[in-house]
Amino acid sequence: MPDSRKHRGQHPNDVKLFAPAQVPNLQAASYDHSWLLSRQYPEKAALKLVGDRYRLTDRQRKAVMRSSCSDEALTNRKLKMCAISALKGQPLTIDGYNLLITIESALSKAYLFEGRDHSFRDLASIHGTYRRVEETIPAIELIAQCLHDLEVAKVDWYFDSPVSNSGRLKVMIYELVEKNGWNWNVTLVHNPDRELIEKGLTVVSSDSMVMDESVAWVNLARYIVENYIEIVPNQIVYLSDQAI
Repeated sequence: MPDSRKHRGQHPNDVKLFAPAQVPNLQAASYDHSWLLSRQYPEKAALKLVGDRYRLTDRQRKAVMRSSCSDEALTNRKLKMCAISALKGQPLTIDGYNLLITIESALSKAYLFEGRDHSFRDLASIHGTYRRVEETIPAIELIAQCLHDLEVAKVDWYFDSPVSNSGRLKVMIYELVEKNGWNWNVTLVHNPDRELIEKGLTVVSSDSMVMDESVAWVNLARYIVENYIEIVPNQIVYLSDQAI
């Protein structure tokens, strides 16, 4: 059956799965999962232990997994987080689908999850094919407005070339670039995560591997959500257990 979804990240069961009454249970699960990761339990085994103990559904487990990290990873991410105020006049590199899909999800009123590292993450998945939704262009324009306000000098976007429709997305972004005069470059590569890490760049991403292995990372998705998007009550589910 063709994918006819018009919005990003929404699921009919999420209102029940992530209702305020569920949050304490999810927070406890996230804490326990992080505890196990800190003691070098394999992620898959740790998630099964926690998910079974707290009787979590698949989507709840996914939220817990994306929100947790070990003590070592948390310390490392704190040290490498680049302040938003430091972006003025500097070039910036963006983990394309990671940022775009989170902002699309936020605009779609899908649930976002604050992880232990205080990044915002979504539950959307593109399954090898990117499909434009109603929020795609508004999300790109909102990101552009934020980058303009922050006076970022130049922006390099990296997208996964193996993902279907990446080429179409690149063309669409360049049409907006030409129309608005943005100083952007869009590159399609086979493995953006590895490319971003190996280039030694400051990266906008909430991808765990990129954050852990890059030189520096920027928590831009959270900044945009908090400063440019009208969030509905309970849309952000806070699962962190420490301040950053």
